[in-house]
Amino acid sequence: QVQLVESGGGLVQPGGSLRLSCTASKSLVSLFDMAWYRQSPGNERVLVASIRSDTGPDYADSFKGRFTVSRDKTDNTVYLQMNDLKPEDTAVYYCNARVISWGPKFWGQGTQVTVSS
Repeated sequence: QVQLVESGGGLVQPGGSLRLSCTASKSLVSLFDMAWYRQSPGNERVLVASIRSDTGPDYADSFKGRFTVSRDKTDNTVYLQMNDLKPEDTAVYYCNARVISWGPKFWGQGTQVTVSS
């Protein structure tokens, strides 16, 4: 089991930035990967970016350029830096983690991001 706690969501104006955090209950080196997803009302949850313990970050095509995923192994936290936010980025953002590649995904509770003027 891995417990995940997201934070950093909120209300931001178009063009603004937010940094989301996801803190895991296990050391990042013990996890196969962590990822950020988002889900907007009426839509499926979609992958934003992932980061593996042995490689660098990877982004879904739609999120390359404005979003950056990073990690801090000292406090077991993965971050999602979001820049130049647009109203269509409004969603609940979730992080997940896998201990092994074929294992289950553990999910956090999500954090709401609202982009509006």
